[in-house]
Amino acid sequence: MANKNVELMRGEPEIAVRKLAIPIMISMLLTASYNIVDGIWVAGLGQAAIAGIGFVTPIFMILNGFSVGLGNGATSSISRAVGARNHEGASKSATHSLFIFLIASVALTLILLVIQEPLLKTYGASGQSLVEAMKYGTPLFLGLFAFMFANGGSGILRGEGDMKRAMYAMIVSVVLNFILDPLFIYVLGLGSAGASLATIVSSVGSASVIMYWILIKKDTYVDVNLKGFQFEHAIARDILKVGIPASLDMFMMSLAMSFYLMFISSIGGEYGIAAFTSGQRLYLFGIMPLTAIGSAVAAVSGSAFGARNWEYLSRTHAFGTKFATLVALAIMLILVIFAPQLALIFAYTPDTAPLIPEITNFLRIASFGLLLVGIGMPSSFFYQGIGRGTTSLAWTIIRELIFTVSFTYLFGIVFNWGLTGIWIGLAVGRIIASILNYTYARYTIRKLKPVMEGQSDQ
Repeated sequence: MANKNVELMRGEPEIAVRKLAIPIMISMLLTASYNIVDGIWVAGLGQAAIAGIGFVTPIFMILNGFSVGLGNGATSSISRAVGARNHEGASKSATHSLFIFLIASVALTLILLVIQEPLLKTYGASGQSLVEAMKYGTPLFLGLFAFMFANGGSGILRGEGDMKRAMYAMIVSVVLNFILDPLFIYVLGLGSAGASLATIVSSVGSASVIMYWILIKKDTYVDVNLKGFQFEHAIARDILKVGIPASLDMFMMSLAMSFYLMFISSIGGEYGIAAFTSGQRLYLFGIMPLTAIGSAVAAVSGSAFGARNWEYLSRTHAFGTKFATLVALAIMLILVIFAPQLALIFAYTPDTAPLIPEITNFLRIASFGLLLVGIGMPSSFFYQGIGRGTTSLAWTIIRELIFTVSFTYLFGIVFNWGLTGIWIGLAVGRIIASILNYTYARYTIRKLKPVMEGQSDQ
């Protein structure tokens, strides 16, 4: 199975992106369902619990982002070795990735436990919403190792084109979460803490399945040998040159989210935070298929770059953006047309019913940004695929911190358009940045042509 996956990555890029994207898409939609399922069950705990979890969201993005980012570093390093037909190099990259996951999970857990309360207060959490935020956040941070090895391990599988088993592991996790959420939240009476504990236990299940395949069953393309492990700085640097910027991608988005929360809290208080949190869950769910296509673009781009095949590299990016744009259009239409019905998912109790109009307003405005995100997302992942993680990070900063934060502040605060202005700013900022990102990606590909074709002739 592993060899078929590798040959698919080395074959026609359009076929590879399409076939690899589908299982990643399913896997990421299942991942996003964690938030959806948590939101559904937590809605029964009241508005303070919803707002409390909303305040944790930026910190959770940091936690989850580092695990995904380091996994992307593994994907890039392994896929480039696969393209270069360097089996030993791919195996060493996978082994070093596991070592990096372990060190990072310990260090980040300690840091997040120390900074969580000051950060939550900075975002505007206070009173009962702060209590609920702490109850939800602390177990998540203690369980960081589970996210690190689940998401990081998936990155190793993606690097060798094995998207299906990454999806199977996620199915295990989602089924566990679906069962454990109501059990921990209501049956055991753990409330907000129960939602995060269910997520952690479920992630442990996913990580265990992936580690079984890699370390015990050993039927992957990469051959991980921990007994004979010797640390090599060059390999670690190759992983981290993409992994650290990719991790900081999530940090920058979390930082931007912090600004959004402060703007929203100053305008709409707990009501605005609860509406935004609920609508954002659906928006992020809609982003998942685009992220999946981007992940496929990263893997196939890495393989093409490693093989020094410029034509395949260009075709990978071109097809990925077309594919993502069509999917984004469909998602945008669903979120806009069915906004009131979707809002009911998180506002089905008498206490939360007043949120429905604002959640609907959020979905009908912010979702328009998705259409152009369809060309920006594959471009950011393309940079990661060719080993230029800092370029991907730069575009995240441009999109979220420069354009989107500026426009949300301009429309929401300066123009005094209230929450509607914030939603407009989210869409406008992301649209402009995505257009610029795509344009720069095509420029980068043109600049790579003489370099790659010259190397392939040698």
